[in-house]
Amino acid sequence: MSTTLAHTATPLPAEWRDFFALTKPRVMSLVVFTGLAGLLAAPGAIHPVLGFTAILCIAMGAGGAAALNQWWEADLDAKMKRTAGRPLPSGRLLRNDARDFGLLLSGASVFVMLVAIHWLAALVLAFSIIYYAVIYTIWLKPRTPQNIVIGGGAGAFPPLIGWIAVTGEITLMPILLFAIIFIWTPPHFWALALFVKTDYAEAGIPMMPVVAGETSTRRQILAYSVLLLAVSLLPWLIGGTGALYGVSALLLSGAFVALSVPVGLRRSQPNDRMSPEKRLFGYSVIYLFALFTALVADRMVLA
Repeated sequence: MSTTLAHTATPLPAEWRDFFALTKPRVMSLVVFTGLAGLLAAPGAIHPVLGFTAILCIAMGAGGAAALNQWWEADLDAKMKRTAGRPLPSGRLLRNDARDFGLLLSGASVFVMLVAIHWLAALVLAFSIIYYAVIYTIWLKPRTPQNIVIGGGAGAFPPLIGWIAVTGEITLMPILLFAIIFIWTPPHFWALALFVKTDYAEAGIPMMPVVAGETSTRRQILAYSVLLLAVSLLPWLIGGTGALYGVSALLLSGAFVALSVPVGLRRSQPNDRMSPEKRLFGYSVIYLFALFTALVADRMVLA
């Protein structure tokens, strides 16, 4: 790893906003929401204070892993327009400060989860941090175009952890929640990669559109979208949810497939603001929020 960035000049004074930016707040909002959904959808009950603590630990763990990701990839971030304004490539933070901040958040999140909630929840949380900060960031991302496919597990842990915080065990239902996000991740990120692939190419990151080409990427987006439709219905089909979730999953995932069809069949991508790729990417974020909202609403109805 190169250490030339941010050490060649005196960094600008850091603010709390710079440390907060290291946690990738937009990503963390999705992490916190799906973790909370897993906690609320789980059978049984948890004391509100403990529930808040569990979600706080999930947020801290995700933020710590994100900070470690940016510490490691600071040089790569400097090469891409989309990430050049982050605290490290812009010189607002020292690289070692980002590393120490990430380690502190990660360690504190696992420790508090262990002491306050459950050893299994703490163990899965620790593994999720290692998965993202080490397995995905250091090993997968710079080496294989399948980085997003395998690395999708990193963002799929929160509902599993939330479920464990309540029940203290891993059953089929939380595994299916994990699987939904795991399968959702490739079409979500590849839709983004299609319209920022130049950034990835210039940074030397082997993202699927760069290595396999647009045609192959588009076909895989469509294939994963169809698979997502099937997987999203499984919680209903096994009897883990009611009809409210089942109908919502069918409609939401059906729309996902419908939006992925023009992406999958397209051969070139003009730089227009309403391209099928951008529509699919935008909807994919709404989709996950809506699907897990339906999951929680269904649980409330059944209760």
